[in-house]
Amino acid sequence: MEDVKIIKFSNCCLLRDHTIVKEDLWIRRGKILNPQTLFFSEKKAPDEIIDCWGALISPGFIDLQINGGFGTDFTHEKENVEQGVTVVAKGVVAHGVTAFLPTIVSSSPETYSTILPKLRKRMGGEEGAAVLGVHLEGPFISPLKKGAHDEKVLQSFPNGYETLKETYGRMHNVALLTLAPEIPNALDVITRVKKDYQKLIISIGHTNADMDTGLKAIECGASFITHLFNCMNLFHHRDPGLLGLVATVTDKPLTFGLIPDGLHTHPASIRIAHRVKPEGCVIVTDAISALGLPEGTHHLGVNKIDVRDGAAYISGTETLCGSIRPFNHCVKLFKTSTGCSLVEALEAGSLHPAKTLNIQKHKGTLNFGADADFILLNDNLDVIQTWVGGKCAYKNSAIEDHTFKYSVNFENSNNSYEDIFEKRVIRGSKTVYFNLNPEHIP
Repeated sequence: MEDVKIIKFSNCCLLRDHTIVKEDLWIRRGKILNPQTLFFSEKKAPDEIIDCWGALISPGFIDLQINGGFGTDFTHEKENVEQGVTVVAKGVVAHGVTAFLPTIVSSSPETYSTILPKLRKRMGGEEGAAVLGVHLEGPFISPLKKGAHDEKVLQSFPNGYETLKETYGRMHNVALLTLAPEIPNALDVITRVKKDYQKLIISIGHTNADMDTGLKAIECGASFITHLFNCMNLFHHRDPGLLGLVATVTDKPLTFGLIPDGLHTHPASIRIAHRVKPEGCVIVTDAISALGLPEGTHHLGVNKIDVRDGAAYISGTETLCGSIRPFNHCVKLFKTSTGCSLVEALEAGSLHPAKTLNIQKHKGTLNFGADADFILLNDNLDVIQTWVGGKCAYKNSAIEDHTFKYSVNFENSNNSYEDIFEKRVIRGSKTVYFNLNPEHIP
């Protein structure tokens, strides 16, 4: 049955239109409402009021690159990948993530044929974050910049676009595709993919390309850079590499992923990227199966990884292979590294990834009519609650839950009303359940 209850969040600040404002947030049927329209057109009052005790409400975070978490790896556990996605979707809401792209690292055609049909888009809700599609990271990447990817499964494009189709099969569930543009026939492949899958985003990554090749890829339709600075050529004054694209491309959309986990990217590097193009910064976790788990040995694709001292390495080496830092912690580190405003840090994790996928009208924003995907944060950017599709998917268990009675007088015309009703303090917010007729509520 459709939930038509109107919920009003009061005593809060909202991140809206690039500004933090003190306003109430109204939701119904999984969407954000315009209270003026509600009042003048429908003469409706809220069915429930949640007093947020001064919390900040931000659009929910969107993670465009996450390989797994909480003991599951989307690539390695291909037979049970649907269950794995469910586990991760439920786990990441504690980090403020309301939507994500399950990421599949370089694999064999047989693996893609098994996994891709199972990774369908999902609506989020009480059960966890939404799935916006799949991020295919490889296998069309440079062996010289493979990072933790298995070199045995890497491919080129001997038959151009046909090779890509033979490798992946149907791509209707794919939202983001990372490839190396210097591979022969790659530029033609980008053009063909954008023609056949207009909503699919092409990203440049794991690449040995110079700046000129990167520019050609942008001209062909690429619009994202996968984890800037990682697994690509270093900056040089005569060839700035892909970092040069950040400062050069102004006439076409271009955003870039950053992993501000304290390990993958030096704070000064993050600061440079932000100073050059703050509106292009997209926070990603690149999280692996060990996210949310203790130190030990886990899997990333076919590789074993060691988690030690707060970092993840290919087993027996010092090669980083993904992050175990929760998303909201990455937002904190991004803010600290760049010295940016709170608004910029939050938008780098919400609005910017939504713009990357061209879904900013209904995700990554608190504008009227957008999906009711949002988070309540305290001053330390700790997640108090996470709401997905207008449903509460996470409540911080570190804050007490108790109930008490509350007496209030209402006045309407010449009549006074008094009622006793329950006020519940739920882990950092107060929920008021009204027993009065809505027309008596001021």
